[in-house]
Amino acid sequence: MKCPFCGSNLSKVVDKRGVGTRSEIRRRRECLKCSKRFTTYEALAKLEVFVVKKDGRREGFLREKLEVGIVKALEKRPGLEQAGAIVDRIESKMRVKGMKEISSQMLGRWVLGELKKMDRVAYLRFASVYRTFSDVKDFEKELESIS
Repeated sequence: MKCPFCGSNLSKVVDKRGVGTRSEIRRRRECLKCSKRFTTYEALAKLEVFVVKKDGRREGFLREKLEVGIVKALEKRPGLEQAGAIVDRIESKMRVKGMKEISSQMLGRWVLGELKKMDRVAYLRFASVYRTFSDVKDFEKELESIS
């Protein structure tokens, strides 16, 4: 890590801590050459994963897009603040599996699995969009399957 004051590559970490719910680390460093202190933030690189849509199109995975869908499902429900944590767990699964692409169906199933454990109303909301419910009977079938 280069010192922003003198440009030296020699520094030591004097304090480190996690930042928020994200996997970001704040490090307080001290330059061994000029003795000045500075702060750095370290985070995982963005995922380079493609989502394969039902019609075969491929688009880059966007964490924000997935989080918006989860937030809509959790809207006005307890646990809304856990949307970011759900996306973190899904991103972690993709990293561990070393995925370069994922089908939108698999991504949807993972989200449904997370929501099912947490909030059944949010699960139904997400399922209604993900599975394109067309009438009340679709809701009834889904309700029977989770009861």
